[in-house]
Amino acid sequence: MSQSKTVRIDAQLQAGFAIHANINGHALVIDQPQAAQGTNQGPTPLEMFLFSIGGCIGTIARIAAFQQKIDLRGMQIQVEGDYNPAGLLGRPSDDRVGFQQIRIQATIDADLSDAEKAEFLDQVCHRCPLHDNISLETQVVHQLA
Repeated sequence: MSQSKTVRIDAQLQAGFAIHANINGHALVIDQPQAAQGTNQGPTPLEMFLFSIGGCIGTIARIAAFQQKIDLRGMQIQVEGDYNPAGLLGRPSDDRVGFQQIRIQATIDADLSDAEKAEFLDQVCHRCPLHDNISLETQVVHQLA
């Protein structure tokens, strides 16, 4: 088994819904839209989660293209998911609280056939840690500090 690496972020909730973090010198804010009592300072946690998946796929694609000597000129990655907001609002729901399905669609700008692009995307998604986390069961532990 390979040596594992820990990734950590520290996030702070103060007044309102905005969550602030400074990650490797990058100030990030997650918030809610004004219609949901937020101040719209940043994307929602669900939007940031989907962005993270798209970002991870793009990063792994760049690494894989470099390794395979593919001239990857660019990549458009669309990530969308369906969820029932009732549970997170504390309302009764038969659905899970999280996304019921997450769909990833990619347009790859490279000199590859459609079949080669599909195979490349499969390889990339297989190597993506976030794709792995949402595809397979991951133990999540929470506790008070």
